[in-house]
Amino acid sequence: MAARHITLSVNGEQLEALVDPRRTLADVLREDFGLPGTKLGCEHGICGACTVLVNGAAVRACLMLAIQAEDAQIETVEGLTDTGELTSLQDAFRRHHALQCGFCTPGMLMSMTEYLRDTESATDDEIREALGGNICRCTGYQGIVEAVKDAMESRRGDSDG
Repeated sequence: MAARHITLSVNGEQLEALVDPRRTLADVLREDFGLPGTKLGCEHGICGACTVLVNGAAVRACLMLAIQAEDAQIETVEGLTDTGELTSLQDAFRRHHALQCGFCTPGMLMSMTEYLRDTESATDDEIREALGGNICRCTGYQGIVEAVKDAMESRRGDSDG
């Protein structure tokens, strides 16, 4: 198949690329657009390191073809904030030591960004279930769970005041 010209909306910016129709969204984000936060781990959709938001939903970018995302709004970890300051979730990850090697962190942040948009409070078990699509080999998850709970609390506090 011949290469195809596509325009993708990534982090609010229109980006263009000439892509082979078989190229994944992860490859185009990383190689063509210089967004290395979308990590490639297993390339089978199991580890969650490549998670991005497509129209607000967490998607494995290693399983989605770039041409499938042409009319969608794509959010990557690089687009979580445009001010340069950490989001409440990123700051909670930092404060609760919810990352060690950092490889899984972008995917975790993107999955939990979606989760926090739809969830005001959750138990540890519910958060662990929501994290089920993301594998971390370093942390044991407790710091990540604490960070998500902290971010939820922070967001509740922001909306109460």
